[in-house]
Amino acid sequence: MIDKDALNSIRALAAERGAVLVAATKTQDSATIAEFHRLAPEAKIGENRVQELVEKYDPALEWHMIGRLQTNKVKYIIDKVSLIHSLDRLELAQEIEKQAAKRGKVQDVLVEVNMGGEESKGGVAPELVNGFIKSLSRYEHIRILGIMSVMPRTDDEGALRKLYASLRTLFEDVKGIEQGNADIKYLSAGMSGDYNIALEYGANMVRIGRAIFGERPRNTQDI
Repeated sequence: MIDKDALNSIRALAAERGAVLVAATKTQDSATIAEFHRLAPEAKIGENRVQELVEKYDPALEWHMIGRLQTNKVKYIIDKVSLIHSLDRLELAQEIEKQAAKRGKVQDVLVEVNMGGEESKGGVAPELVNGFIKSLSRYEHIRILGIMSVMPRTDDEGALRKLYASLRTLFEDVKGIEQGNADIKYLSAGMSGDYNIALEYGANMVRIGRAIFGERPRNTQDI
């Protein structure tokens, strides 16, 4: 069920900060997504899982792939998503390039950054992001629009703010990259538990699920 009051508050804050709202719709059904779109037509729809995205896909909506993406599943979503948030390795870039070329499109992507150094999460190490982006310069069917990060879960707000400050510094740094397939303008960061902090530190794209749709079943990861 959509919390309309929370949604209106989040929309207002995102608009005030000039940020794009991406609804994390994992486990939500098509009817709920349609209702969300009616209430927030400016927002994007973000899916974590390829199978769910394919099953719920509606071409009338703008879809983002926000979860980790396996190379063998790129072909199923390449013609459906406007933005892939989770490019984090060369083999994935190669497959996105291959599949986008087949369809004659340029696929917009964000490079995922693993700010917390967590082995359980994807993402490029912060110190390697600059070089990774530059290594993609020859891919004509990929356009790099920015960076994305999923912060570690922690109750230590001070530590979280330090990570966000470092992420903001990294974002400002990569904005200086000049190459034909890079137009760095998005910092995708902040989820239900920390989007307020993310927006303070310059995030201009937030991915929010639980705060809008309520708690998910316990066997699903919180977004």
